[in-house]
Amino acid sequence: MAKFEGIDFYDIDALLTEEERMIRDTVRAWVDERLMPIIGKAYIDRRFPKELIPELAELGVLGPTLPEEYGCAALNNVSYGIIMQELERGDSGVRSFASVQGALVMYPIYAFGSEAQKKEWLPKLAAGQAIGCFGLTEPDYGSNPAGMITTAKQTKDGWLLNGTKMWITNGSMADVAVVWAQTGEIGDVKGIRGFVVPKNTPGFSAKDQKGKLSLLASDTSEIVFQDVALPADAVLPESGGLKSPLQCLTQARYGITWGVVGAAMACFHEALSYSKERVMFGGPIGGKQIQQVRLADILTSITQAQLLCYRLGRLKDEGTMTPQQVSLAKRANVDMATNVAREARRLLGGNGILVEYHSMRHMANLESVYTYEGTHDVHSLILGQTLTGISAF
Repeated sequence: MAKFEGIDFYDIDALLTEEERMIRDTVRAWVDERLMPIIGKAYIDRRFPKELIPELAELGVLGPTLPEEYGCAALNNVSYGIIMQELERGDSGVRSFASVQGALVMYPIYAFGSEAQKKEWLPKLAAGQAIGCFGLTEPDYGSNPAGMITTAKQTKDGWLLNGTKMWITNGSMADVAVVWAQTGEIGDVKGIRGFVVPKNTPGFSAKDQKGKLSLLASDTSEIVFQDVALPADAVLPESGGLKSPLQCLTQARYGITWGVVGAAMACFHEALSYSKERVMFGGPIGGKQIQQVRLADILTSITQAQLLCYRLGRLKDEGTMTPQQVSLAKRANVDMATNVAREARRLLGGNGILVEYHSMRHMANLESVYTYEGTHDVHSLILGQTLTGISAF
């Protein structure tokens, strides 16, 4: 297959700063050199490539937008999006790892944590010396996190945590979990608060999610808390209400918006290269009208998604981005990427189901991305409520 050199039909590259292009090229080279040679086998083996975590940390892709004083890179949000794009060009599971570590573990500790919590955890998480997971989703409360039944009850010494969380990325290998629980508090801070829970706390257990047909190169777990006694300072002091975890999800969804474009780019690159090399009926299949239309449709979809990402990233850096804008972008771009992966797989014919090619792996992974961090349908209802002022939930 031809060397990947990017897909940029509308010259978005010219709109990026020199630093943003340098970050893109650095992560792109790492994905090509270190991730691509092993990701197919890791996927078949149902194994997250943990041996690459130190290299990801060295690249500075874990919590890259957070301040340098905590060991992070203090990059802008467009740079963060580009990083997610390049990681997911390799595999959604690898982007999910970095996304959870940064947007769902490091971000809430930074945004809602005490200075002591920040100093204890952020440098270790940025350096890959500690792995984190985010405990929000429950077996019976996926799209409705407000219905969670995990509880944290105050005791004379701190808190007592009980409950179960499901579909937790990084859960089995995590050293620490940011867990959201109902506290029953009354007043300005009600309902739901975040807690920093080290994995070695008695009563904390995790087990791998069995039977997955998607995100096979990702650590997905169920985590259980059974009478987990936490000190008083385990709570994230600035967290309060459902808005706190949702604020974290907005960060993660923003990264997904860029990430899936990388997956779509990988599929398009593979399909385009294959169309020039695969000979059928006396010539390369790329010379057939049906495949040229397919490729033109894919290129158009990716270009539209790239422009959406770029504008959303600049809005985020300006501080004017809204969660509803993120919902539109997550919904549109994941839908785009799932369709692109499917069409690329079809162009590849029978070879498209082999692990030596990448489109089928991306296609299966993207079905999970379509569902997590707010399903396609839930984001549709968020936009519907924005437009009409009427909630359909």
